[in-house]
Amino acid sequence: MSYDTLIAYSDGAAKVRALMQAAAYQETQRDLETALELYRQALELAQAEPALRAMAREIELTVADVERCLRAARPVAAPAAVNPPVPALASTPLPQPVAAISTENASRVTELARWGKGWVFEVAFSPDGRLLAVASSLGAYLYDAETLAGVRLLPSDAPVHSVAFSPNGRRLASASYDGTVRLWDADSGRLVRTLEGHTWIVNSVAFSPDGRLLASGSWDKTIRLWDADSGRLVRTLEGHTGWVLSVAFSPDGRLLASGSWDKTIRLWDADSGRLVRTFEGHTGDVGSMAFSPDGRLLASTSDDGTVRLWDADSGRLVRTLEGHTGWVLSVAFSPDGRRLASGSWDNTIRLWDAASGQLVRTLERHTDIVRSVAFSPDGRLLASGARDNTIWLWDADSGQPVRTLEGHTDDVGSVAFSPDGRLLASGAGYGTVRLWGVPR
Repeated sequence: MSYDTLIAYSDGAAKVRALMQAAAYQETQRDLETALELYRQALELAQAEPALRAMAREIELTVADVERCLRAARPVAAPAAVNPPVPALASTPLPQPVAAISTENASRVTELARWGKGWVFEVAFSPDGRLLAVASSLGAYLYDAETLAGVRLLPSDAPVHSVAFSPNGRRLASASYDGTVRLWDADSGRLVRTLEGHTWIVNSVAFSPDGRLLASGSWDKTIRLWDADSGRLVRTLEGHTGWVLSVAFSPDGRLLASGSWDKTIRLWDADSGRLVRTFEGHTGDVGSMAFSPDGRLLASTSDDGTVRLWDADSGRLVRTLEGHTGWVLSVAFSPDGRRLASGSWDNTIRLWDAASGQLVRTLERHTDIVRSVAFSPDGRLLASGARDNTIWLWDADSGQPVRTLEGHTDDVGSVAFSPDGRLLASGAGYGTVRLWGVPR
């Protein structure tokens, strides 16, 4: 689509979205300089219209991300060597962890391994904790979390935005900018099949709890349900009028939630594909979602600065959690379901009582946007990753900071604890995945 065609749109939002579509396509072709120019044009248009203020904030973040990608890709003069460079596929030979990370030993948490992998979008552990998957601009990577060694690259023709392990850990799904979903054998790294049908970027993937179904959400405004064994398309779920940004199954697998740029959450019957209900109330796009462990509540975040709690069965808005002063990017329930953590553009994490909606405390240490939050498996620690290049560990009960983890040189967009709590993985912008734990 030419720029002249883009300008022909009469609606400002349509012009901006068309420019972003063109920019995203250039990213898939790895032409970052053209993509950056298109994103900047979209940002200029969005900033000129008050109604597009929220959209402008998101584009501003995207522009900064692409600028960092370009800086990292350009050759620079090598500094005087102090330490030998870390090879792209090699881990840092540091001691194995021996205990779960806790409030008692958090002061001893240190970096155990470090890898460089293009632009990192997401990190995820396998259910048994043996493997760590990384979604990156170069494809998907698998690492052995026990030996801290790189295992293999799962190649892709376009950046991989999201990864998810099947419940039994035998399959890994990767969501790509080329509109495909790929299924991999997690042990061998063999490509099992490529799932085709989406017509634009696939932003999110999730397996059903029983592993029978795989859901994929795309910028083409649809959700597709696939048979996880055969790769057969079971059905296409249509109804959203904006990009689908996230998908999540309820813990019992009966329901599938989808969050969209159209400011709604849709709840679908996972077996029949029937639209159960539409949740409306957010005044900005819906990004992150999470079901409570018992499946009774669904939490959603938005660039309207709120977290909303919905009754998953009735669709009733239980309460709106207000207090953040910027876009809320991430949300997570504690393992017992009593607490809810949210990370925001306002540089803070807020801890909420999930039953009452009361603000328990505000966690303030980060100096830039909080991109990701995660509870430890025992619920005693909360990890947060931010655009200030740091990870903070917090006592989830008292809200007290117990450790800051430094070393990343770009914004930390994803953090995840291993299922046994011994390891914490962090993925940061252009270049590194780091593994943290308590050494001997």
